[in-house]
Amino acid sequence: METQAKPASGSEAATGGAAEVKAPKQPEVAKKEKKRKDTESISKVWEHFEKIFEEGKLVKAKCIYCAKKEKKRKDTESISKVWEHFEKIFEEGKLVKAKCIYCAKKLHADPKINGTSSVRNHMLICMKNPNPKSIRQSLLTLQPDLNNSKNVGVIGTWKFDNDAIRKALSKALSNMCIVDELPFKFVEGEGFKDFMSVACPRFKIPSIWTVSRDCYQAYLDARHKLTNVFINHYQSQRVCITTDSWTSNQRINYMCITAHYIDSEWKLHKKIISFVPVTSHRGEYIAKSLENCLLKWGLKNIFTVTVDNASSNDTALGFFKKKLFSWGTSAVKIKYVHMRCIAHILNLVVNEGLKESGQSVKRVREAIRYIRNSPARLHKFREFADLIGVETKCSLSLDVPTRWNSTYVMLKTACLFDKVFEKYEECEHAFTVDLGDDVPDIVDWNSVKQLVAFLHHFYEMTLRISGSQYVTANSFFSEIYDLYHILNEWKSDVDPSKRAMAFSMKAKCDKYWGDPQKMNMLIFIGTVLDPRDKLEYMELILKHIYGDSVGGSLNCNVRVALYELFDDYCASSKPPPHSAAQSGHSSVATEGDSVKSRSLLKAKFKKQKMELGQCGSKKSELDIYLSEAVIEEDGTFDILRWWKINSERFPILSTLARDVLAVPISTVASESAFSTGGRVLDSFRSSLTPKIVEALICSADWMRLSSSLVSIEKSLDEVEQFEKELPAVGFGPSMASPSAP
Repeated sequence: METQAKPASGSEAATGGAAEVKAPKQPEVAKKEKKRKDTESISKVWEHFEKIFEEGKLVKAKCIYCAKKEKKRKDTESISKVWEHFEKIFEEGKLVKAKCIYCAKKLHADPKINGTSSVRNHMLICMKNPNPKSIRQSLLTLQPDLNNSKNVGVIGTWKFDNDAIRKALSKALSNMCIVDELPFKFVEGEGFKDFMSVACPRFKIPSIWTVSRDCYQAYLDARHKLTNVFINHYQSQRVCITTDSWTSNQRINYMCITAHYIDSEWKLHKKIISFVPVTSHRGEYIAKSLENCLLKWGLKNIFTVTVDNASSNDTALGFFKKKLFSWGTSAVKIKYVHMRCIAHILNLVVNEGLKESGQSVKRVREAIRYIRNSPARLHKFREFADLIGVETKCSLSLDVPTRWNSTYVMLKTACLFDKVFEKYEECEHAFTVDLGDDVPDIVDWNSVKQLVAFLHHFYEMTLRISGSQYVTANSFFSEIYDLYHILNEWKSDVDPSKRAMAFSMKAKCDKYWGDPQKMNMLIFIGTVLDPRDKLEYMELILKHIYGDSVGGSLNCNVRVALYELFDDYCASSKPPPHSAAQSGHSSVATEGDSVKSRSLLKAKFKKQKMELGQCGSKKSELDIYLSEAVIEEDGTFDILRWWKINSERFPILSTLARDVLAVPISTVASESAFSTGGRVLDSFRSSLTPKIVEALICSADWMRLSSSLVSIEKSLDEVEQFEKELPAVGFGPSMASPSAP
């Protein structure tokens, strides 16, 4: 069927009279794009201008009549206030992104494509933007409550404060350098700078001098707080002291003073209060340094001073007792000031016994030295250990002659590899040739194993008495009894070397503990104040060590000394006489002379009854405590908790117990500071002044948590495991020959 064409309109006739044909319907988007394109192409203005393009973009127009070029409009500087909160990011000279100065978030900000709408929206909702506060939501934070000792936090709102953040980061940085024993130049390391550029880009890393000043200021702040604690809470309660000296790699003699006390919550504390250089080890210099330290801290109520057995310490304590007496300490308490370190005495006793250990220890030591002297021998030895199937993380180690515990560790580790030594002797002929008669045989290994079992008792005892986070005063005399019991068993052994060791060690023990009259009575009083022991157990131990006659007499002396010390505490706890007179003055004045006469008559009546023996005496707190049954032994028993619960029943006796139980029986607490001093004053930081050294060591002791103590055994196991893996890395077949001698 043919379609008849419609007549052409006037406009169609003008354009040539072409017939109208309906085009297919196009999508809306395509239609709009075509319309935009047609508009750009049919604009009549371009009939008078020539287009000029740059990099494919229209930038100028040239008039075809006068050849004048219309330049592109110059870029004007942004005047929007949003740029006060953002940093512009350019690429190829063009603004493409904006970076928030508060949260470092980047947003697209091309002025032709994006504009400033997204930037402005982010400015209003940014959680770290301090402006405007009225239209943004606060960010909640949980901060620790410094006024509460428990794990309690305080909820607050976070506010961005550049100065506050800088101060907080500087304080955290100084604390990190103190607690982790980092050198001050740590802040100039490239790794730390890269870390801070990511963690907090706006933080300006301080210099070495600034960090050192911050560390010293942290020490002064912590010292001020601790001084207030001593002044406000420990004027009536007594504090125990341990002290020792050490020579650093600077060839400077340092003296460490540590304070031990039990607070009102019955928790034991240890604080290093001084780490200062001393010019001499003479007794008068030590006493003067101790006096100056205590005066700076405001501590005059000193109960005991624990020192080692050096003669200079005896002289120093003689001077110091006179100073304590001038400070108001009673003559009764001054008798118990000097406490000898049990760990030092135990070290002397065991070293004396090791002199009689015989040739077996020497042969094992030489065999270990032979294996360790060559990496190839050590590699071969480890191959034999893997072949035999020795499953241990320990490795061979040599001892230090002056430290018996290192000898114990050396022999204990060597006994684990006795079969490996036998295998090495069979396969390596050079081992027998080089050592000759010093090769240990089966008799030597049996002797060494028995010695290790013997020294194990002393090693465990040393660990027990060296604690500073738990009470040790109540176990002093029990440890002495255990030592005598072990030595008496070895004195009757069939092996002559064991008997010789036992007699030698027993003679050394008797030098310090053989005469009870020369021992500090607090050794015995601490045992009596343990509710699991009391006087019954004390009497039993004394008779076992010193015999029935001497032990019974000594038990009576302990009882007398305990009552004497308790009476001294009772006298010091009574109110002054003038205060009682002042408080009763008004009542006496109002009631008249009749009250006076009645009081005098009553006092006279009581005196007559006491003379006739008709007035019953009231039991004291100590009498009641000693008359009660002992507490059953329990593995979960806490002596401080028991005294805390019963402090209301025994207010004066509990004060005495708090002072006695705080007494440290060894100077290990002060000696442990020397390990820290050795790490602080290493070969790279030997130029530190004594003032900075004291600030670093003392503040590190105050800031560290008691629960974050370093486990030496665990650290040694990690090192030994690392050493065990070294041959696979550095002593392969290409680097060392296993068969080399």
